Amino acid sequence: MNKKHIFVFVTLALLLAACGSRAVSQTAGVYEVAQSNQRGPSALGAGSGGSFDSGYAAMPTPAPLDQVHAAPPTVPDASNQALTQDRRVVMQADLTIVVADTQAETDAITHLAQNLGGYIISMQMYQTTLNTGDTVPEGTISLRVPSDKLEAALTQIKADAVEVRSEDRSGQDVTSQYVDLQSQLSNLQQAEQDLLGIMDDARNNPGNNTTTRTQDVLNVYNQIVSIRGQIEQIQGQIKYYDTVTATSLINVTLIPQETAQPIHIGPWSPKGALNQAVTDLVGFWHNFVEFLIRFVVYDLPVLVLTLGPLALIAWGVIALIKRNKGKKAKAG
Repeated sequence: MNKKHIFVFVTLALLLAACGSRAVSQTAGVYEVAQSNQRGPSALGAGSGGSFDSGYAAMPTPAPLDQVHAAPPTVPDASNQALTQDRRVVMQADLTIVVADTQAETDAITHLAQNLGGYIISMQMYQTTLNTGDTVPEGTISLRVPSDKLEAALTQIKADAVEVRSEDRSGQDVTSQYVDLQSQLSNLQQAEQDLLGIMDDARNNPGNNTTTRTQDVLNVYNQIVSIRGQIEQIQGQIKYYDTVTATSLINVTLIPQETAQPIHIGPWSPKGALNQAVTDLVGFWHNFVEFLIRFVVYDLPVLVLTLGPLALIAWGVIALIKRNKGKKAKAG
């Protein structure tokens, strides 16, 4: 082997050694990256590949598969609170019934309201005159019963009636107004608490003199008084809605059975009309003869006895006046 061949052999050996060490280095680097991926991003910060570590850490973490197409969370709207809570409805029923005894029915309705946990609001009774001249009582009565007892109350009232002339029911949903009042009340109460804190700060502020401190406290106090007045007003409205929605109003009109009797018209016939005409004629002559008898026997003597002396006095006065005029005429 000459020197030329030895030089070529040595060169190939060095090239093979360099390629082998580079492959081992790349394999080790790949193994280290795989281990770092298993340990997580925090472990990469301690590795030797600083630029690779920072680039890996900046990559966003993928979202779970069950959240890729998930809808965004909804925020409850304050305007929809009325749809998620109990409805507030003001119920009213109007009844017109015919009763056999108005007073007895009024007492029965009063006891019914008490038994159901309700109460009477108003009662009005008045007298109605019949064609016969007799009088019978009519009336109206208003009561409130718990809302869940409305059907029971109406059923009992109609059961005691001779006839139900009319029945009307109506309801008004006040849920939105009720929710608005509660929101206003909550805001005002929070404002009151904030003003109380401000008043304490103004009272205990060492930087203000006595006059300034008193003026500040007085201004805040006036605002607190105004807000408390609004709070009481809203609380009263809420209490009213609580009452009218927890109970139902029933207005009952009571009609006596005597005034509700229908008018019966019998069959018409000429014979009946003739008999009625003869009866009326006989009655007329009967009344006329009685009038003449009474006039001659009673009225005429009374007129003569009372008006006769007055007529004689008047005749004498007139005669005396004429005589005096005649004498004066002869003398003239």
